[in-house]
Amino acid sequence: MSDGINISKDNFESEVIQSPIPVLIDFWAVWCGPCKTIAPFIDQLAEEYAGRIKIGKVNVDDENELAEKHSIVSIPTLVLYKNGVVAGKKIGAVPKHDIEALFKDLL
Repeated sequence: MSDGINISKDNFESEVIQSPIPVLIDFWAVWCGPCKTIAPFIDQLAEEYAGRIKIGKVNVDDENELAEKHSIVSIPTLVLYKNGVVAGKKIGAVPKHDIEALFKDLL
């Protein structure tokens, strides 16, 4: 999977809620084929938008509590936070341009 920051219940407040830049969280699992499909897109966007958006990863198997808090029922699910609140969401394996469209207008 990508090199995104591993988000857990322990660092969610500091990495997401208090982040001065938007945060895109990828809810995924090791066994999820569609998650593996979008992982390269997530990596590319992290490079292209470095310093303007933070990419975080939540393994739903390891972080059940965070997945439940965000009502994650399908993966991959991408949740965008800006100024500590949810600003957008995409569910499923979507093309790179759809992921980018989720946050581009907020930068």
